Amino acid sequence: MVKLAFTKMHGLGNDFIVFDAPASGALAPSVLRSLADRHTGIGFDQALMLEASASPGIAGHYRIFNADGSEVGQCGNGARCVARLIWERLGQPAEALKLTCAAGTVTARVGQDGQVMVGMGEPNFEPAAVPFLATDAGAPWTLELEGRHLEFDVVSMGNPHAVIRVPSASTASVNEVGARLEGDRRFPERVNVGFLEVRDEARAALRVYERGVGETLACGTGACAAVAVGRRRGWLGPRVEVELPGGRLVVEWQGPGQEVWMTGPAEKSFEGLIQL
Repeated sequence: MVKLAFTKMHGLGNDFIVFDAPASGALAPSVLRSLADRHTGIGFDQALMLEASASPGIAGHYRIFNADGSEVGQCGNGARCVARLIWERLGQPAEALKLTCAAGTVTARVGQDGQVMVGMGEPNFEPAAVPFLATDAGAPWTLELEGRHLEFDVVSMGNPHAVIRVPSASTASVNEVGARLEGDRRFPERVNVGFLEVRDEARAALRVYERGVGETLACGTGACAAVAVGRRRGWLGPRVEVELPGGRLVVEWQGPGQEVWMTGPAEKSFEGLIQL
């Protein structure tokens, strides 16, 4: 039997298992789904698999798997957790860490207060980058659901996002609308759906329905996507405190040509060993 050592971590309640890649490579989707079960497995929103990097100056590479076993390109809260864990393994270096994932290179800094800042790259609003099969000239696009006319924007943060502005995040129909839009045929790789409440130019509330997972307590790339859309539409300023069900993230974006920076906690819950 194979035994897998893992670290359980979370960023604002968005929870993960982090483990070094087994000699046999990535775990099968069926194994990941079994481990993700919160009653009979470990329980997690995403699994983060660490691999060594041969590139100079790169501290490590990580791959991201959703609870349904599917592999995805980026995860903001996961990036902070990986950065925190590698930072500790390396003896807490003072300089910034550079990591890679399917979405590209991520720069991370761990503060003395335990907060982790990560550069999430520049938002890409081109529908093809999401990908989104646009059928008309431009944003916002619409979703018809049981007589309701919903508008949404799309953006890639290394993974696909749709953002809907709502009067109140707390009362938004996250599961109903999120599931419907996640599986919309215009999103061939499915999509994460954010429900954005703008309180003022520096404050927002957000709930996110993540593809392959459902609603989570927090979504880092979702927060970045929501702020990018809000900034582009003139709703939000360059620095926004985003309130999610699990806590707060600070997202900063100066505008086109600049990358998005996200700051928030990354906590270690426990370490374990499980027999596969």
